[in-house]
Amino acid sequence: MRVSETTSSRLLTLLSLLQGRRDWPGMELADRLEVSPRTIRRDVERLRTLGYPVESMTGPAGGYQLRAGTAMPPLLLDDDEAIAIAVSLRTAAGSSVMGIEETAVRALVKLEQVLPTHLRRRVQALQRATQTLQVYAGGPTVDPQCLTALAAAVRDTERVRFSYTARDQAPSKREAEPHSLVNAGRRWYLVAWDCGRSDWRTFRVDRIEKVQPIGTRFHPRTLPAPDAASYVQQSLRNYPSRYEARVTVHASAETLQGRRWLGDITPIDDTRCELRTNDDHLDWLAMRIAMIPEPYEVHGPPELIERMRAIAEGITRSTER
Repeated sequence: MRVSETTSSRLLTLLSLLQGRRDWPGMELADRLEVSPRTIRRDVERLRTLGYPVESMTGPAGGYQLRAGTAMPPLLLDDDEAIAIAVSLRTAAGSSVMGIEETAVRALVKLEQVLPTHLRRRVQALQRATQTLQVYAGGPTVDPQCLTALAAAVRDTERVRFSYTARDQAPSKREAEPHSLVNAGRRWYLVAWDCGRSDWRTFRVDRIEKVQPIGTRFHPRTLPAPDAASYVQQSLRNYPSRYEARVTVHASAETLQGRRWLGDITPIDDTRCELRTNDDHLDWLAMRIAMIPEPYEVHGPPELIERMRAIAEGITRSTER
């Protein structure tokens, strides 16, 4: 089968679109590729002839989907995508996703075997030049099957049911419309519309079990924040923690604006601001405050002040000669 260069380029784009989403309406594909629905039908037939299992969907609008299976031909990756996947797999070796380290290494080896020589050299050079510092030891781990099931539901705008364990260990059954997954260090969060509570919620993914897609599609709702990461950050700030610190920092609020991870910052005057920050663990709270380079006073809680004094005394003893 002979095809022109323009047609070949369009086929690659069509295949890339089909690989990136579970199903596509025919008219939407035609609009994306700026061709007629008839051309899309012809291109789909060409892909089938090349061995790609493209299935037609019935319904008022019709559509197409790429069937998953062992006979699936190789993914089409451009140079940047191949590099991004290789780097991501290497990073996954130190991730918080349970049991993924060895799997990521095996997948990376397979990817390198099929990379063109020039890309393989770039990936290997990056690996030799890069080391990973494990800042956080231990901590919660996420079931990769749970994570991928949630990611698929986000992609396909499909409702899910799951079991959830709250911070106070109270179990519950939830039905939700998943919006996004957010990674914050070693923790993963699901941002979703909770159908039972008719409101937005942030769920810790390591507390989610038995994810079940229920086959019901939904129209995405408007998130009450600029993006999912901002919503998670806002939720974490508003969520009551065991300890809340109040600190006066001798610097303007503008000086601390680039360090929003510290907590909520309120100006007092041109040279001072108030910081409010919280955590369930005194040590993490103490170290977060200790990282502030400007002069400051901690006003409470008493447990935090005692803990910071103990840490300071320990540092002083360890540096005395």
